[in-house]
Amino acid sequence: MRKRPIPGAAGRVRAMRMLGDPVLHAPCEPVTRFGPELAALVDDLFATMYAARGVGLAANQIGVPLRVFVYDCPDDEDVRHLGHLVNPRLTAADGLVLRGPEGCLSLPGIEAGTERYDHAVVEGVTVEGEPVRIEGSGFFARCLQHECDHLEGTVYPDRLTGWRRARTLRTAHRAPWSRS
Repeated sequence: MRKRPIPGAAGRVRAMRMLGDPVLHAPCEPVTRFGPELAALVDDLFATMYAARGVGLAANQIGVPLRVFVYDCPDDEDVRHLGHLVNPRLTAADGLVLRGPEGCLSLPGIEAGTERYDHAVVEGVTVEGEPVRIEGSGFFARCLQHECDHLEGTVYPDRLTGWRRARTLRTAHRAPWSRS
């Protein structure tokens, strides 16, 4: 039996883009070139996500405006989901709408109660261009929706309203990593 390489083992940790960086607030471009450069990007995404102790990471969070994200995320039953998606599309988000704590590697140390559906389906392709369909529930569904949002130029505070949004943006503005 051939041992599979550890995701990100060949990757390099890249600088994280923080809230306010224009690359986080613009829709990402579809991937059109498949090959070693894309595979290296996926490895770098995994390496960066693990170094930051995250459960998901979109390419624009490291300054690459392409429709790619990686994940290593448990669901509510503590089942581990590990993989990547290229050119993902959120094809279903349904079920209960739950408000739960949500954070982001581009807003380190800040969480806010954010509403998300309890079930999500995302379709895309692998780095080899093979079709893939990922279905998630609970926390993993939240992760899938969060990463798809990134690729559309949306960060989770954009989904907040009222005092939650004001508090989150105020905290981010005061953070040592803030671009303000």
